[in-house]
Amino acid sequence: MGKTLALTIALEAGDMSRFASAGNFASYARTVSSRRESNGKKKGDGNAKCGNKHLAWAFIEAAHFAVRYDDTIRRWFQKKCASSLQVVAIKAVAHKLARACFHVMKTGTPFDAAKAFG
Repeated sequence: MGKTLALTIALEAGDMSRFASAGNFASYARTVSSRRESNGKKKGDGNAKCGNKHLAWAFIEAAHFAVRYDDTIRRWFQKKCASSLQVVAIKAVAHKLARACFHVMKTGTPFDAAKAFG
């Protein structure tokens, strides 16, 4: 991830203490599907526009960059592509990067691709 994407994510995310978990941050960053279901039944159209569109863009761009330049992430992406569409696999990489970014920004620990995609 480059300086521009990192700066965009840091500024758009803001204070990480406002998110209770990594899942909440990933949802805010629009890297999860927006489904409203109850007991296996669809309940409306969902909230596809909720969250931060700039974070969604930044994590998709970071996912493309990561797949191109990191061997661990590329292998995980190729496995995912074997069982689903490429756009779904990129979205899954973006979701994992959002969760990892939450932990990096909240605790200050460095990013480990083997831990996130291992």
